[in-house]
Amino acid sequence: MKNLYINTRFFFALIGVGMLYVLAFFFPFFMILGHSLLLLIFLTVFVDYLLVFRMKDAVLAQRILPEKLSNGDENAVKIDIKNNYIFKINVKVIDEIPFQFQKRDFLITKEIESGKNILFQYFLEPKERGEYHFGALNIYASSPISFVSKRFIFQKDANLASYPSFIHLRKYELMALQNEFLLGRIKKIRKLGHTMEFEQIKEYIPGDDVRTINWKATSKTNRLMVNQFQDEKSQRIFMLIDKGRTMKMPFNSLSLLDYSINATMALSHIILKKGDRAGMMTFSKRAENKVAADNKSGQLRKISEALYNIKTDFFESDFNRLYQDVKYSINQRSLVLLFTNFETLDGLNRQMKYLRGIAKNHLLVVVFFKNTEIQKLIHTNPENMQEIYDEIIAEKFEFEKKLIIQELRKYGIYSVYTLPENLNVEVINKYLEIKARGIL
Repeated sequence: MKNLYINTRFFFALIGVGMLYVLAFFFPFFMILGHSLLLLIFLTVFVDYLLVFRMKDAVLAQRILPEKLSNGDENAVKIDIKNNYIFKINVKVIDEIPFQFQKRDFLITKEIESGKNILFQYFLEPKERGEYHFGALNIYASSPISFVSKRFIFQKDANLASYPSFIHLRKYELMALQNEFLLGRIKKIRKLGHTMEFEQIKEYIPGDDVRTINWKATSKTNRLMVNQFQDEKSQRIFMLIDKGRTMKMPFNSLSLLDYSINATMALSHIILKKGDRAGMMTFSKRAENKVAADNKSGQLRKISEALYNIKTDFFESDFNRLYQDVKYSINQRSLVLLFTNFETLDGLNRQMKYLRGIAKNHLLVVVFFKNTEIQKLIHTNPENMQEIYDEIIAEKFEFEKKLIIQELRKYGIYSVYTLPENLNVEVINKYLEIKARGIL
C-alpha cells in the first residue's frame, strides 16, 4: 500500500457527491442519488486498484545519463519507459534531479499504449563544476479510470560529474580549420608574407597565388607549378587562468572563472586540431594545475581533468609570482593567453611591469571582460536625472577599459576585450588571427 497514491480525479468525484448531499437538504430525492454515486465511486476505486496493482513489473523505466555534464550547456537526460499493462496508461514522471538545479516543480506527463515504450528527454544546464547526485526515478502509472496511481521506483542513486564545457567544441572546429575566415564573421584575414612551412610542389590551378609559382619546377615539367605551404605546427600555446577574487563576478549565473575555463577548453580543442601544442595553468597566490604544452592524443583530457574542480580562492592574485613561474616553466617562446580582469587603469599599472616581463619572452594576449550591466546602462535612453548620472558613470568605466587596451598596446601586448558570453569565439578568433599573420 505504500506505493498507492490517490489522484485528483477521485477528489473531484467526491466534491461532486458532496454537492449532491448539499442539494439533498433542499431536494430530498438527491440523497438517494448521492448514496448511489458514492457507492459507485468506491467500487470504481476498487476496480482501478485491481487493474493497476495486479502486475508486479507492469512498468519498466530507465534513466539514460550522459557520460558527464558540460558546464554552462544544455545536457540531455533521456528516459525510456515501457508499458506492460494490457491497457493504455497515463504516467507522471518525477525525477529526483540534483539539488544544484533547484527545480522543485519537475513533472513530465505522458500517455503510453499497451505493450509500447516511449523515449523522451529533458535538459539540464549546470552552472557549477563538480559532482551532481541524482536520486530515484519515480513513475506514477494510472489506468484510464485514473482514480489511483501506482508508484514505480527505478535507479535510486546516480552520480555525475560536471566538466568544463565540451558539448560545443565541434561547433567551432569546421570554421576554425578554414584559415581565411574568422569565426562567426565573413572577414578574411590578410596573411603577411609566407611565414608558413613548405609542404609540396603542385600543379597550378586557377585561384592559386601567382607569387608562389616555382619557375624551376615549371621549366622542368613544362607545366605551371606552384609551391604549397601549410601553417606552422607544434607551436606552443599556453592559457593562464586567474582564479583570484576578481574572477568570481557572475554573469548569467556563470562566474568569469567558469567562462574562462570553458573558453580554455574550446580553444585547446582548436589548438590541437591545428597541430599546435596546448598547455595551461591557473594562478592566484601561486601557480597550480599545470599542464605542459603538448599535442598528444590525450592532451585535451588532461586539460579537462585539470580544470574540472577549480574554484575561486578570493585572494588577490600575485602577478609577481606568476611572472616567476612563467619564466621558469615556459622556456621557449610561446603564445600566452592570460585570462584575468582589470576594472581600472590603476589596477593594470600595478601589474604592468610583470606583464611586460612576460611579454619580453612571449607573445602575450591579455583577455579581460566587458561588464554586461555597464553595457546595458550605456545603451539605454535615460529618462530622468538619475539615469543620466548612471549613464555618465557607466561611460566613464567603459572609457577606462579603452585606456587599458591602449596601455597594453603601447608595450606590444595584445588584448581581447569581450562580453563573457562571446569569450569562446573571441579568443579563438585571436588565435586564428595570430596564426594567419605569422607573428608568433
